Amino acid sequence: MTSYSLQTDKQGMYDITPKVREAIRKSGAESGLCVVYCPHTTAAVTINENADPDVAKDLLFGLDKTFPDRPEFRHSEGNSAAHLKSSCVGASVSLIVENGEPVLGTWQAVYFCEFDGPRRRTFHVNVVQG
Repeated sequence: MTSYSLQTDKQGMYDITPKVREAIRKSGAESGLCVVYCPHTTAAVTINENADPDVAKDLLFGLDKTFPDRPEFRHSEGNSAAHLKSSCVGASVSLIVENGEPVLGTWQAVYFCEFDGPRRRTFHVNVVQG
């Protein structure tokens, strides 16, 4: 397993594909599976388009509209909307590894999603040779 950290803003989507490729390269795996995992309850990981930066902005906008902060929330830290977004998006993604590279579509990238920053965050990449 390889662990990485990043400094985030209040909210954002960070392209971590280069780090995922690095972890696969370090593993020496030519084929297999790669799991990218986020160990935080107010952040997530996902795969989505990387060609147009407006897609990430639209995703965050849509999540804000779907999960707005509400006065009825009881969680004392005041970040219930971030917990909802994290659960909706998910804590991990799995990728197929072939020829030492992640199998991604032409427009796809792996993103770390911050919903409750700014924070110093960690994500883990584990490659299992197949």
